Amino acid sequence: MHIAFVSMETAHHVDRRGLERAQRTARTLADRGHDVTFLCSQWWGGDAVPTFEHEGIEYRRVTAEPAAGAFAAKLPAALWRAGADVIHAVHGPPRHVAVAEKVGTLLRTPVLVDWFGDGPTDPGSEPRAASGADLVTTPSELVRTRVREHGADDGAVRIVPESIDVELIREAPTDDRFDVVYARRLDENANVSTLLLALAERRRQDWSAAIVGDGPEREAIEAAARDLRIDDRITFTGSLAERERVSIYKGAHVFAQTASAEVFATELLRALACGCLGVVEYQADSSAHELVEGVDRGRRVTSPEELADVISEAGAVPRREYDDSFEQFDHDAVLGTYLNCYESLRGGGLL
Repeated sequence: MHIAFVSMETAHHVDRRGLERAQRTARTLADRGHDVTFLCSQWWGGDAVPTFEHEGIEYRRVTAEPAAGAFAAKLPAALWRAGADVIHAVHGPPRHVAVAEKVGTLLRTPVLVDWFGDGPTDPGSEPRAASGADLVTTPSELVRTRVREHGADDGAVRIVPESIDVELIREAPTDDRFDVVYARRLDENANVSTLLLALAERRRQDWSAAIVGDGPEREAIEAAARDLRIDDRITFTGSLAERERVSIYKGAHVFAQTASAEVFATELLRALACGCLGVVEYQADSSAHELVEGVDRGRRVTSPEELADVISEAGAVPRREYDDSFEQFDHDAVLGTYLNCYESLRGGGLL
């Protein structure tokens, strides 16, 4: 099957999770023997090089630089030349998505829009982008609800979760230095204060904690830990490679998910697959609670006091380093869901 991805920017241009998801999906499709063309602005070198093959993906230049107007104007011709079986448009500038949808209709090529929920928004264009696709995929029910509110038909929106490397989790060594772990970019939505207050409530108990990640709020979070007089028991690791994070999760007992905004809690998913007790503080703008619904090692709390209680009670829960019930989130398994979507669209119907 030939799939044409459409996104003015790629993960080579911008550090954005929705773009990382698109690149991973494209790469995994190529690894499985599918033809993958990625229509984007140029990120590789060479003024006279309109195409570039990387990791089995053929990147084709639509514009030399990320320029929204020029990209939208040149996209129809680029899609016509690609001649793909399916168009996979990455939600970003809604105008580009709408153009891809219109061109797909003219070419009789089905269009799937992957709406991760972290791309640029335009209130005036979002309804057209949401309603014009043959199928919209979202990472969570939270984002699915938002897309439906923009006007997408309920039956035309399907959840395709983020994926994880299950083989890496099985094979990674165990780092058992920490009892409690928090992992995320430390930005304005990190909300680490809930965890710090919970740990301070149990300062007389024996525990050690790791806060994994970096970002603009790290200094303020470290200062808060000092003010609470628990900084000597918390290790700020900074950013770590995936294998290092997984090793820490395998050795930890509790993973705390307290961020105030999260379209998909990928680190929580990895931690659950590593056998952690996943504790989620419910937040209206976070989908994290969806991952622990009906999960025996999942807990939901609404306050630092409740989180402190769960940390204390975790001692009665046997430690585990792997949970095979999360193999459904492996990269290959999730790719199979995308392939089912493509085949359904090519057959003229939705799943």
